[in-house]
Amino acid sequence: MKIAVIGQSLFGQEVYKELRKDGHTIVGVFTIPDKDGKADPLATEAEKDGVAVFKFPRWRVKGQCIPEVLAQYKATGAELNVLPFCSQFIPMEVIDHPKHGSIIYHPSLLPRHRGASAINWTLIHGDKKGGFTVFWADDGLDTGPILLQRECDVEPNDTVNTIYKRFLFPEGVKGTVDAVRLIAEGKAPRITQPQEGATYECIQKKDNAKIDWNQSAEALHNWIRGNDKVPGAWSEVDGQKVTFYGSTLVDNGTAANGQPLEIPGASRPGVVTKAGLVLFGNDSKALLVKNLQFEDGKMIAAAQYFRSGGSAAVELTEEEKTFAEQMRAVWQSILTNVSQIEDSTDFFKSGAASMDVVRLVEEVKLRASTCQLQNEDVYMNTTFQDFIQMCVRKLRGEDDEEELVVDYVEKDINNMTIKMPHQLFINGEFVDAEGGKTYKSINPTDGMAICDVSLAQISDVDKAVAAAKEAFEEGEWGKMNPRDRGRLIYKLADLMEQHQEELATIEAIDSGAVYTLALKTHVGMSIQTFRYFAGWCDKIQGSTIPINQARPNRNLTFTKKEPIGVCAIVIPWNYPLMMLAWKAAACLAAGNTIVLKPAQVTPLTALKFAELAARAGLPKGVINILPGSGALVGQRLSDHPDVRKLGFTGSTEIGKHIMKSCAVSNVKKVSLELGGKSPLIIFSDCDMDKAVRMGMSSVFFNKGENCIAAGRLFVEDSIHDQFVTKVIEEVKKMKIGDPLDRSTDHGPQNHKAHMDKLVEYCHTGVKEGATLVCGGKQVQRPGFFFEPTVFTDVQDHMYIAKEESFGPVMIISKFKSGEVDDVLRRANATEYGLASGVFTRDISKALYVSEKLNAGTVFVNTYNKTDVASPFGGFKQSGFGKDLGQEALNEYLKTKAVTIEY
Repeated sequence: MKIAVIGQSLFGQEVYKELRKDGHTIVGVFTIPDKDGKADPLATEAEKDGVAVFKFPRWRVKGQCIPEVLAQYKATGAELNVLPFCSQFIPMEVIDHPKHGSIIYHPSLLPRHRGASAINWTLIHGDKKGGFTVFWADDGLDTGPILLQRECDVEPNDTVNTIYKRFLFPEGVKGTVDAVRLIAEGKAPRITQPQEGATYECIQKKDNAKIDWNQSAEALHNWIRGNDKVPGAWSEVDGQKVTFYGSTLVDNGTAANGQPLEIPGASRPGVVTKAGLVLFGNDSKALLVKNLQFEDGKMIAAAQYFRSGGSAAVELTEEEKTFAEQMRAVWQSILTNVSQIEDSTDFFKSGAASMDVVRLVEEVKLRASTCQLQNEDVYMNTTFQDFIQMCVRKLRGEDDEEELVVDYVEKDINNMTIKMPHQLFINGEFVDAEGGKTYKSINPTDGMAICDVSLAQISDVDKAVAAAKEAFEEGEWGKMNPRDRGRLIYKLADLMEQHQEELATIEAIDSGAVYTLALKTHVGMSIQTFRYFAGWCDKIQGSTIPINQARPNRNLTFTKKEPIGVCAIVIPWNYPLMMLAWKAAACLAAGNTIVLKPAQVTPLTALKFAELAARAGLPKGVINILPGSGALVGQRLSDHPDVRKLGFTGSTEIGKHIMKSCAVSNVKKVSLELGGKSPLIIFSDCDMDKAVRMGMSSVFFNKGENCIAAGRLFVEDSIHDQFVTKVIEEVKKMKIGDPLDRSTDHGPQNHKAHMDKLVEYCHTGVKEGATLVCGGKQVQRPGFFFEPTVFTDVQDHMYIAKEESFGPVMIISKFKSGEVDDVLRRANATEYGLASGVFTRDISKALYVSEKLNAGTVFVNTYNKTDVASPFGGFKQSGFGKDLGQEALNEYLKTKAVTIEY
């Protein structure tokens, strides 16, 4: 016969192969589209044979068959449709079209257990007999006439997997082919399904799989095994949702020796034993559960529930290395869409399905008969590296627990040993980048490499986003009590404080920050930021709103503040750790998960932060750190459909590009802190000494690599010369040198390209006619040192008057005494509006100027005075959105309005 096979999976593949062996012509295979670049096994087999394969995403739209799809199907000339396993809804125009109609395989003894979860319900109901039915398709739900049925005994400890592997799969393939044979011979019966005994149960989903403990041990066992592996039977334990797997009935539970575990609603506490978790029904009989899975997705052996600690990765022997390479080849044969199996390759995120787990377990048995794996072992060790470690430990007879493994780069420097992670941090693990790609992070003090750092690729971004999404939607973090979330963030801040000297040292060698400044500001303010936002976690709340009542009924309207989801954060190189803290702390406090790209030239404190976050107990996937290029990693984050918010600090040019990409991709929420050319106005009635001191700080703080640096000083003409003279005196006192030297005032610029831009910037200033009073060139010593520079006589039209240097370059212009409005016009004559400042003893003048300056921050008789409680952000092309303060939380929250009528 001419047959169209409509379906999917390994089962569909085997039916297809056997039908061809039986001499039938397969005129078309209709299956699902490729998933993650991997074709369904049925499609792969048919394409290999040259059979036409159709991968329709859907057959109907709004209940109507799609004409083009129907036409392609009819063109095959099929005389019979065979649906071995099909997840799509097939229209009746297709079902009824062939000469012989359509037949469907169903894994239960119809009319019992009609519906999509038939095997689950066979076990949940404790049926003693199971089996399958091949029936003629009609317009009902599994109600068509029966063609063929075969049954089997259901064993007391059968699971969905065991009964499927033992009977439903192999015998189901044979039965489906036998049914086709009967049709070809004209002997196929059409037996009307009886009404008596008919059942239809709902699809088993996570929300209806909660365990009712007021049952017998056998009923509890049936419920757990009937939901194993999907969706998973669960219960509240110790305040969190725990899913139970691997249930068996036992007859000696009352004598179990172990540690009691209270389970709400259970007739008595469970007992954690060496064999697993013993549970009791209301009849005092017992069952044993082997594995548990927590809300964050982590699965453990139930026997390990109360254990803590762990062991380091084992080093493989030569024989074990050979085994590992054999298994790498097996993974490659299963994950055909993956070009190369790396240690970090994730089995499931690379497209593996449940049948692939079965195959992998059997492949291990063929190569190492003493390594007896269970399916759960694969689910608990999903990356290739973890899988091999688990197999090797089993081969050695060892039992282990998971721990954070860090491949440190260690350096003895600054009277301490610093330990620096250098790999990507994804889903709670430090991993190499795809393809093992790396780059060198350079110490700007001497221009020498500090270490090789993993260079993230697009696939790494996708893994990190997937991990963050899973942590938010399925993991513990998304369900955590806000107060508990705050407790973890406080703990993270405490760990940062314990490591503050190490963090400051890493910041100094990686970014050129003077150590003392790094200790106080780069690291110190970062710690303060996390502590500040930790306190906000349980204070994020909505409001009730009076609205017009729907008389005679009444209404209640209230708002909820909810986290956005997966947030991307892209930060600059001038304050590597502090910029991370300013954004990540608010983001985490709001309950989001993060994928963060540090600046490519300064990744090391971000990676150390990731280590501390893991040690603080933040769940896997909540924080992911991806060193890499903006063009690759930043762009992918901007484009990624699962990223719902992007926070960026950097140049206006890149900010515009990000904003466009975020709009085009999925209209992400965006906050941008961009370039600046902040004006500082110094009036003649100022405190001169303070104005000089603060004016110096406004420009030269952190080597001028400061987003709010005073990009242009307007000095009243009557004090101009005096101000310049005092500034030059102070500049001459500045010590340029090693940032780790406690007496150093001015360290190296962050990287060579930036230093070269500063040289060119100053050349432009001189060329346009500004007066170079001091500096303007590179310091003749190793590293990327640039002299503190002062320009005077700067006119409004000049390049250096309009564009940001982002370096230690003071731009001074005069303004005439008494012309307050004119100097305000000049100060505001820029497309930037990040910060500004004014020095005067006249409070009325100060308030007037602060009101008229068009900038997100105005400093009066001070400068650089930021605080974790005060919002920070710009106007105009300096961006929008706020870091710090309560307002920063709104950048990472969405407001939902709920209206109830009563």
